[in-house]
Amino acid sequence: MHTIDTIRFDACVLTNPAIHAVWNEWERLDLPDCWLAAGCLAQTVWNTRFGFIAEYGISDIDLIYCDPNDLTQQSEEEQAKRIRELFPQLPILIDVKNEARVHLWYETRFGYSIAPYRSATDAIDTFPTTATAVGMRPAGRETEIYAPFGLGDLVAGIVRANKTQITREIYEAKVSKWLARWPDLAVVAWDQS
Repeated sequence: MHTIDTIRFDACVLTNPAIHAVWNEWERLDLPDCWLAAGCLAQTVWNTRFGFIAEYGISDIDLIYCDPNDLTQQSEEEQAKRIRELFPQLPILIDVKNEARVHLWYETRFGYSIAPYRSATDAIDTFPTTATAVGMRPAGRETEIYAPFGLGDLVAGIVRANKTQITREIYEAKVSKWLARWPDLAVVAWDQS
């Protein structure tokens, strides 16, 4: 296992060529309240920690934004198509979601309703694990990182439920999928989170 304790989080994440490609074209994304978020960030850090190549096991790049002025599915799909067309060379899907409209479909997909998110960080607060509740975006010459539970679990390879919104079933399904790719993750059982 490798440690990333001495490596800056953003520098570690940007070793992933797909994330780096999106990062380098950030201004062209032109989305309100936009963040790289969740799994692609955590999984890149896990890959560094466990000695895999940066892009190992990552199924998509999570790009979230919050536009409460346009809650249509059509607009979200158009934004996703536009963003993907900016990066035709990427071998990975860019998953683009308007967090302002999640409440419109959440109950159908997960069986219970949620309140509308007021911002992208409001959504990150509810991401299913403490390690994946993270976002980053450029802020001038710096990087803005939002991690409501800190980066400790993420850097340590610990998966712990964020019970703000998810169910045990959602958590355990994610854990099962992740352990198949990163078997050295330390998983905190639902009842112990």
